[in-house]
Amino acid sequence: MQETYTEFYSHHLGHSIKVLTFGTRGYPVVVFPTTLGSYFEAKDRGMIEAVRWFVDRGFIQVYCPDSINDASWYANIHPRHRLERHIQYDKFLYEEFVPQIRYGTPTGRIVCAGISFGGFSATNFAFRHPEAVSHLFCMSGAFDIKPFLHGYYDDNAYFNNPADFITGANDPWLWDMKIVLGTSNWDICLDNNLKFSEKLRRRNIPHWLDVRGDVEHDWPLWLEMFPHYVSLI
Repeated sequence: MQETYTEFYSHHLGHSIKVLTFGTRGYPVVVFPTTLGSYFEAKDRGMIEAVRWFVDRGFIQVYCPDSINDASWYANIHPRHRLERHIQYDKFLYEEFVPQIRYGTPTGRIVCAGISFGGFSATNFAFRHPEAVSHLFCMSGAFDIKPFLHGYYDDNAYFNNPADFITGANDPWLWDMKIVLGTSNWDICLDNNLKFSEKLRRRNIPHWLDVRGDVEHDWPLWLEMFPHYVSLI
């Protein structure tokens, strides 16, 4: 399995983003790291090895971009600046990074996957830009960023908070996306997923709420989920 390290310069961020890529061809799968995880987290935790079969046969190509969560959601700055910084990252993804990888697919769209806080990252990007995303695999994610805003709320907060903006979203591409919300009976994010699934159900947005057995919010659960979801592409 070929592994490639690159530094992708972003004009929106004003610096480079480190990216690990696995494979040389296939459907592009972008994996977002957990809370303060880095671009090498998926490799180090066994996520890439779990889908080696698909990578080796050229079915998928996995991209692991670094996050800037330490400079946005988890930075010691005003919530308004946290949002502004996250929006710069979103623009990097949508306008600079994704256009480089999306047009090699039959649909011109990518797969977004994320674990825990990376589940929020994947969901927020996919639902903000559904025309660019064909599949969303959210594993043990949460969907409400109000706890990071400490009472602050504006339009930027609304349009980067899937728990809120999904209730009014009407982009037809949403109804064409294959959505999986993965969780488990012992997952600390179980309630988040149940509530978000209900919001999708009320909008008649097709999705699969995959509630697994008595497994905790941890890597053994996600290592089981990820290859299963990739097999659905």
